[in-house]
Amino acid sequence: MSEMWGDAVDASTIGSGGTAEAAPIPAQATAESRGPNTITRTERIRAVDSSGDAPYLEVTNLTVAFPTADGVVRAVQDLTYTLKLGQTLAVVGESGSGKSVSSMAVMGLHDPKSTRMRGSIRLGGREIVGMPQEELRHQRGRAAAMIFQDPQSSLHPFFTIVKQITEAYVTHNNVSTRAARKRAVDMLGLVGIPNAVRRLDDFPHQFSGGMRQRVMIAMALVNDPKLLIADEPTTALDVTVQAQILDLIMDLQRDFGSAVLFITHDLGVVAEIADDVLVMYGGRAVEHGTVKDILASPHHPYTWGLLESIPAVSGEPTRLHPIPGTPPSLLKLPSGCSFHPRCEFRQRVPGDLCRTELPDLVPRTADPGRTSRCHLAHPDEIFATDILPRLP
Repeated sequence: MSEMWGDAVDASTIGSGGTAEAAPIPAQATAESRGPNTITRTERIRAVDSSGDAPYLEVTNLTVAFPTADGVVRAVQDLTYTLKLGQTLAVVGESGSGKSVSSMAVMGLHDPKSTRMRGSIRLGGREIVGMPQEELRHQRGRAAAMIFQDPQSSLHPFFTIVKQITEAYVTHNNVSTRAARKRAVDMLGLVGIPNAVRRLDDFPHQFSGGMRQRVMIAMALVNDPKLLIADEPTTALDVTVQAQILDLIMDLQRDFGSAVLFITHDLGVVAEIADDVLVMYGGRAVEHGTVKDILASPHHPYTWGLLESIPAVSGEPTRLHPIPGTPPSLLKLPSGCSFHPRCEFRQRVPGDLCRTELPDLVPRTADPGRTSRCHLAHPDEIFATDILPRLP
């Protein structure tokens, strides 16, 4: 199975689409009443690190590049961030900013023969960069699981749902077929699929897009991973189903105590689900901080542009202020700050710094965790006077 359709065991995958057919999970339901054994955030942190303060995921100076006939695609450059158990980090940016490439590096999914990678990725204290493929297979699914965008292409059309859910569980656990089947029933019930016992032997085409999404969430969580990477799991969903999936992910995070790396371009989703936000542009991190700081008072012009591109949901219609131009080619990034060709505030920087010198990602406030990559001297004042009045 995995030979034809990718590593279904290693990388539990989730996509998007569908309608609201699944049964909602009652708010008062407890982990015990849902079936599978779960672990609280406090218990999980204590099991990994008695101090309860060490990050589970540590990415340091990560660079990922792909040599091609046209040149080297520098997809990710010098990316650094950390993520603790029980927390959610949202990675936002336009297509081509390096969000998915960096998350696939965390999972060890890049082909070492065609990828140049340097830096460090530590998952639960273990180094991922350079880890042998056989060891990576043991990490995927149990230490970390990834949810991709499209469930229709992620689920194998020739195998039943129970076969695809139990494959990963049997691989990582010494259990009988009967025990694995019971686990699959428990997981389907956990993600809100009604008549789980009857639906086990159905094929993917017998589920709607939204139901397939929930099946993929069940596959991702079947081995109780400590890190869940969700790569735009609500793309193309209508707002009702989107809200259900977001609520489901947050509920399951509380039950399982996992760290969640949530990749999206939707700042509305970010406000709903994230603790911290990492904004990427041109393969680099350009801003990082708490969700409250980033959405209420961002420091980077690119983040301002993302906020201005969100339409108002109430009141009088207002004209949007989209970011001019297009994202840069990762084959040949602009000199200096990669965003300067699209930045309307570059004239406020003395000299030609924006074009000639790449700014460092440094704290702009007393909070060392609040960083941005920009030459502007007083971004908070510019945001208050120029940007805030234009926001819908």
